[in-house]
Amino acid sequence: MSALYRSLVLVAVVVLAVVAQVAVLPVVAVNGVVPNLALLVVVAASLARGPEVGVAVGFTAGLLLDLAPPAEHVAGRWALAFVLAAILAGRVRGDARHSPLAALATVGACSFVATSVFALSGQVLGDHAVPVGQMLGVVFLALLWDVVVAPLILPALMRLLERSPARELAA
Repeated sequence: MSALYRSLVLVAVVVLAVVAQVAVLPVVAVNGVVPNLALLVVVAASLARGPEVGVAVGFTAGLLLDLAPPAEHVAGRWALAFVLAAILAGRVRGDARHSPLAALATVGACSFVATSVFALSGQVLGDHAVPVGQMLGVVFLALLWDVVVAPLILPALMRLLERSPARELAA
């Protein structure tokens, strides 16, 4: 698989995840919180391809999510949150790639970090979408959504994004 083809697949997956997250998943929202498909793509990219690719995917997915309607927050907050989540996922890549439980724990940790950074950055920037008292509930609900949805799509995403050494030599 050529590098260009892999990059196009990655871009398509990111765009599809962001569109699904903002256009389709609000139907299943619980207290305004939906599964963060873009975050799952970032975690899958970090685990499958490494932290460098994960950070690029995280910044891109975060910026798309920041700019996608009906965004009513300061742009860059999701981008920052996803970059930090990609770094975290990249740090545990060796363990999480080979253990489904470790991968699920990684999703949980990344969800907690990303949602917390997004919420706290809103407080710092004066973008008060969620009152401080409700922030922990929103973070917990987001973490729960992401951990429930992760087993359904994370393995397929990792297989799609993973580089095969045999195919790399043939390309």
